[in-house]
Formats: sequence, structure tokens, C-alpha cells
Amino acid sequence: MSLRINQVVPDFEADTSQGKIRFHDWIGDSWAILFSHPKDFTPVCTTEFGAVASLNEEWKKRGTKVIGVSVDGVEDHKGWINDIESYCSNDVQFPIIADEGLEVSKLFDMLPAEAYLPDGRTPADSATVRSVFIIGPDKQLKLSMTYPMTVGRNFAEILRALDALQTTAQHGVATPADWTIGQDVIIPPSVSDEDAKAKYGEYETIFPYLRKTKQPK
Repeated sequence: MSLRINQVVPDFEADTSQGKIRFHDWIGDSWAILFSHPKDFTPVCTTEFGAVASLNEEWKKRGTKVIGVSVDGVEDHKGWINDIESYCSNDVQFPIIADEGLEVSKLFDMLPAEAYLPDGRTPADSATVRSVFIIGPDKQLKLSMTYPMTVGRNFAEILRALDALQTTAQHGVATPADWTIGQDVIIPPSVSDEDAKAKYGEYETIFPYLRKTKQPK
């Protein structure tokens, strides 16, 4: 069964580059981002890990923990981290899950139940382990996206989506296409005009079903 938006994500125990964790306990009361990779020491994934490390302070500002998962072992992860830090000139401050047995990849429906890692395997054997999951403090899945091996992920977009998720969760609004922090937000159709006026103050009615207001502080 696929993992769906607003479902509680699977809990699990795993070894990581920073020691053993239980996933739900590790999340705690924070937002969390789990991003997955089919193999260590691969070119696109190295640039992606570097991008995440370069955003260390941005994740902290948003009360968000990030964690990687790759289907290699802890020692491989530690060696790969040296390359990542050399590439991006930033510290990798987040853990990387060692998913050699594919338990996490299967729990999050990135690989079928019968998948296994053959001898001499290549990244193509776990190519679908290329996903991002944004998880709320309630441990529910808020957003997911999956990429092919050849296309590097846009972590600026992931950061933007995180901003939108946190804004909508906090203020009961929605966000329009291409929204960024500081731009107008959308008042949900379920909110009456009277309640919208009381809750948000002035707003613009474009259509009866599309009303915009300033982003709440």
C-alpha cells in the first residue's frame, strides 16, 4: 500500500552515521525531512547532499530536522561524508540512515517487498530510492516527491514547500502557485466572508471561491 498524504509515517529503528535512532523519537516535536538515495559515492547524490548541508541554518530556522537514507552501510556513509563536505565546503550535520537491508526503502514504498541487492549491484538496482518526504510534528506525511536518478533535486523548492506547509498549518490558509514567504495567501473556501473578515481583516475577492489576503504574521 502506498504511503499517502496525512498518514502517519512508519516508525522504525535504524543505524545511522550518528548512531542508532528510533525514527518517531528522533523527529520529536519537530518538522522533519527524509530524503533518500540509491547508493553512496554517486555523482548526483553527492551534489544533493552538499545542497542539504549548505542549508543547515535554514533548516534550523524552520525547526526542521533532516535525515538522509542510502542503501549502504554506516562505514560507507562516513567515507562518503568526507567527499560531500569537500565538495560543498560545509559540515554534514545530519544523520544518514544505513538501509542495507532495504527495510526503510520498503516501509516508505520506494521499493517493492521482493526487492533485494544483488552482488555487484549498481545504483540502477535501487533507482527508485530517490524520494523526499516532508513530515509534520504529528508524524504525518505532508508532502512527497520522487525523482529519477539523472535529475538533481531542487532543494530551494523543497525549502519553499516547507515554508508553505508550515504557514498553512499555522494559519489555516492555502498558498497560490509559486508562493514564497511574504506574498499573499489564499483564504480557504470553507471560511465564510464574515469569518474571513474577522480572522484575516482586509482581503481581495477575485472570484467567489478565490480570495487573497496578506500573509498572517
